[in-house]
Formats: sequence, structure tokens, C-alpha cells
Amino acid sequence: MSPLVRFLNKISLCALLGAVLAIVSLPPVAQAANPLEMNFGLFGPRYDGVLPACEWALPTISSQFAEKEGSFWNSSLQITGYDSVRENAFRPWTSDNIPRRYCSARAMLNDGKPRTVEYSIIEDGGFAGYGPGVEWCVVGLDRNWAFNPRCRAARR
Repeated sequence: MSPLVRFLNKISLCALLGAVLAIVSLPPVAQAANPLEMNFGLFGPRYDGVLPACEWALPTISSQFAEKEGSFWNSSLQITGYDSVRENAFRPWTSDNIPRRYCSARAMLNDGKPRTVEYSIIEDGGFAGYGPGVEWCVVGLDRNWAFNPRCRAARR
């Protein structure tokens, strides 16, 4: 076999491999969902609107506040007690939203200063969606500004 024929064979083999690689690397063609993939019969979450009273969340807020202050802010602040606990709103928006009970309380801290705590109890807002969950903010101690200004975003 002549060197020219061998050279042409190598070039044609490389071209063939390049074409196969190009075809294999093409993205798959988009197709419409088949009837089993169309999520028929699946409905959204059903909320009952049954939430515990405002006092239920206070021990959770106390423990989470102490953990946050100690772990993230190197502070020994703790909530020592509550008074003036009141509900501000219950399901203030349309009934299609996740049910929430908005509350506020006055908390006494171990530094001797009373501060307002704004919080909400959320249906199915607990760990992995099990049980009620709590979002809270202590006015004046929202150091990462998650609910700023003055915990306004934690209120209804």
C-alpha cells in the first residue's frame, strides 16, 4: 500500500470518528411530557388553619435566641421572661396562603432591658415541614438585619 493511501485512510478514519463524536454529543431533542409525566391527580398542600396559641412559641424563641446570641454573636444575652403576649393577626392574607398567626410579646433579657419580640407561627413550618414552625425577631437585636428596619418584616 502506498503512503498516500495510508494517509487518506487515516484522514477518513479521523473524519468518521469526529462525525460520530459530534452526533453523540448533540443534546437530546425536547419532547412533550407523556400522560404519566403530566402530574395528573396531584394537588397542592391542604392547610387546616389550626395553629397553637401565641404562648406556645415562647420556649422555642427563648432557646433559639440564646443559641443564636452565644454561637454567632459571642454574647451571653438570654430571654428571662415574657409578658404582654398578644395576637396581632391570624391569616391576614387570602386563604390560599400558608396559615400564620402573627404575635408580639415583651421580653425581659438578662441585661435588664425589656425588648419587643415580633414572631409568627407557621403551619407546617417546622423541620422538614412537620409541625408548626416559628419565625421571630427581637427588636434592637436583629444584628444580621434579616427583618430590618426594627423587625418590620417579622410583623404582618
